[in-house]
Amino acid sequence: MIESRLQRLMVLQSAQFLDCVALMPGPNLRYLTGLTMHVSERPTLALFPRQGPPTLILPVLEAQSLPTDLRSEMQLFPYSDEQGPQDAFQVAAAALGLAGKRIGVEFLQMRVMELRRLEQAAPDCQILAIEAFLQELRSCKDASELEQMRRAIHITEDALLTTMDRVCPGQTEEEIAAELRMAMLRAGAEEVPFVLVVAGPRTASPHAGPSSRPVEPGDVLIVDCGAVSGGYTADITRTFAIGEVPPELKRVYEVVRAANEAGRAAVRPGATAQEVDRATRRVITEAGYGEYFVHRTGHGLGLEVHEPPYIVEGNAEVLQPGMAFTVEPGVYIPGLGGVRIEDDVVVTSAGVETLTTYPRELRSL
Repeated sequence: MIESRLQRLMVLQSAQFLDCVALMPGPNLRYLTGLTMHVSERPTLALFPRQGPPTLILPVLEAQSLPTDLRSEMQLFPYSDEQGPQDAFQVAAAALGLAGKRIGVEFLQMRVMELRRLEQAAPDCQILAIEAFLQELRSCKDASELEQMRRAIHITEDALLTTMDRVCPGQTEEEIAAELRMAMLRAGAEEVPFVLVVAGPRTASPHAGPSSRPVEPGDVLIVDCGAVSGGYTADITRTFAIGEVPPELKRVYEVVRAANEAGRAAVRPGATAQEVDRATRRVITEAGYGEYFVHRTGHGLGLEVHEPPYIVEGNAEVLQPGMAFTVEPGVYIPGLGGVRIEDDVVVTSAGVETLTTYPRELRSL
């Protein structure tokens, strides 16, 4: 699988006339090599020439932990703390003949530290942004990727069900978030990148984080969370009621639920990302709440929590089988509260599969 991804990378490099692609530790490097290295104060950079094996500049203390197959398949240029990284950059760039060449970099991931060392080691090189290029590699998930996403979703939904069964008035948002995070880790999550729990009037802020505020009868409670499995992320939001909630919030809930359903029904190969956004927004606008739907309908999901395709007006990108993303309409009324219902979907050859299964009816806790 890794070999086929590298072959696709080389084909795209040739089409873009790129002599080399430079990647930082992160999702793109993991996708192409399986490496899960982290960014630190010690520079690490992977170089993928159009021809020849990948090259990795890294601290010597990291080199020994690389899998055996990667140590044999990649050219390694390790450096010690005493030596510092610049000589390793110089030798690697010279070995690949990068002076004056076209080098593609991740503008969203590349740090100035690595970029400046690369430019010094490869004088007169041309640095080009390759975000769209990398999107083409990763946007359509294969069966193994979807398997990991399903596992991440299963872990998240099981933990959410267990945790919400125990919620009661008087618990703080932070306490609920901590219990949910631990439940996902106990269920086998590789990591838990985010848990948002907000209640009452604070739910009118779409990205508010958990606070020390206790949940109270009459509150709505928004829970947005996701576990990671094999590097792939789930992203699920549900809105709950703490006892009896105001009638308008009940109405808003049903509007958002209908918008979520309309958005998922609009997903099919050949549709555009903005058509899905229009489908959810139409329901909310016709119900009189259009001004309170203040974010896009969704975002791509995979090795990153937010990645292309972005489901938003103005994005005419055509949906293709294998694209996975969220459908998460919401209404947020200042002083009253908010509602969001988020599901994860994947485009299939026949239409759409909703990967999330957690009930969408308003549940009173």
